[in-house]
Amino acid sequence: MEMEKKVNKSLDVTEDESEAVSRLVVPVIPPGGVSFYDAFVVRGIRVNRVEPGLVVCTLKVPPRFTDRDGNLANGAIANLVDVLGFCAAYVPGHPMNVSVDISISYMSTAKLHDELEITSRLLGRIGRYSGTIVILRNKTTEEIIAEGRQSFFSSRPVAKL
Repeated sequence: MEMEKKVNKSLDVTEDESEAVSRLVVPVIPPGGVSFYDAFVVRGIRVNRVEPGLVVCTLKVPPRFTDRDGNLANGAIANLVDVLGFCAAYVPGHPMNVSVDISISYMSTAKLHDELEITSRLLGRIGRYSGTIVILRNKTTEEIIAEGRQSFFSSRPVAKL
């Protein structure tokens, strides 16, 4: 019970903190605009090939994507799977997809400055659901770093590709 009180106390917000947060101005991102988060994740990705349902790109592992040991962080991999999986499922002119499930198998590691080849492919679409697979591979060794599968839901059905 004592620990719970300590935790609750640490989460309490002072009146000054509350007022400071209420003064924050959060910019509205216009449709088609890029958020800080998206720019942080996709900066440095080189798109090599785009077709309906397929995106192939390369990325040299930047310092911002590494953990304490200098390896590509699992969170960075998850972000790449999320963003690039969405790209493979996106259909211009149709409603945006919402990710409903993501599963990632972490198979190996990549180090700072390793060059990765990332392939994102649409596996299929049934009604409002679509699924993608994203494979991150070390471009030099061809070793698979991670494989992610993701499913999406669209607010309106889209035509099959």
